Amino acid sequence: MPTDQQFFTDSQRTISEMGLEKYVLEIELNGFTIVPPEVTGLTEEKVDQLVDLLMAKCEELIGCTFDVEKGPGAPLDFGKYPGTLEQISKVKPSQFQLVEICKYDRAFRDLTVNPVAAALMRHILGPQAKFSSHNCFVKWAGEGYGDSLGLHLDQQPWGRALNANCNWALTDYTKENGAFACVPGSHLRNANPVFPRAVKEAVPLECPRGSLIAFHGLLWHGAYPRTNPGFRVTISNYFRHPAIQPQNDISHYFPMELADDCDDPETFKRFCGFGLPYRGQVLPVPTTSAA
Repeated sequence: MPTDQQFFTDSQRTISEMGLEKYVLEIELNGFTIVPPEVTGLTEEKVDQLVDLLMAKCEELIGCTFDVEKGPGAPLDFGKYPGTLEQISKVKPSQFQLVEICKYDRAFRDLTVNPVAAALMRHILGPQAKFSSHNCFVKWAGEGYGDSLGLHLDQQPWGRALNANCNWALTDYTKENGAFACVPGSHLRNANPVFPRAVKEAVPLECPRGSLIAFHGLLWHGAYPRTNPGFRVTISNYFRHPAIQPQNDISHYFPMELADDCDDPETFKRFCGFGLPYRGQVLPVPTTSAA
């Protein structure tokens, strides 16, 4: 298996060869970057495929039609479920998550090993970066996260990146469409958001569908409410430092046969954490020898 130094060298070479220096600098200064699809290589056809697969899964789980332009075929209601970040502003949830999406179809696994995304995650977290979870957010018109915009960190403010995120916009991101919100440079403050100041400082990240928003775990981020019809569809491929517990126990429970079925099985399995020395009896044991 390649050494950490080899992976670090390869990552830096990839950044240079792909012309990613601009995006790395933006992450360092602002805590995030927006990489257009012509740089990542995510085609319109691939975006359509991902959206169709996700809309089909929504229909399977919920039981009504899901049209990315028109919205749900019936009113959606969580009942008494208060949401998560929605509780800050006491608003009714208007989005849900699909989890473990890499088990749905190879297309999602291919996205996790996109070379541009992989290089940026290794830059933020180091060569031993690992998967934490693979999720999809589906948002419709509503109050969103309320007045707070759901601004938060993805980790405790401990000074260095312990988590990082590849947020793939599968629909156009505009403020009216419920775009990602963040406070540029807040990853350098090493602190939790302070309200209401954080909301006043927040800006929408507007970009065309197929764009990659890669961001630091210390960035103050959330989202604006969607006011337009239809859905905002986002894939969140969430990465972690190896010292951090994953959201999903991928290294133990992700099927090996699926890991082998993607564009880059070696990278996928390394991000999964397969083959680590304390995952079962991987380390060798001695044999007896004749005196």
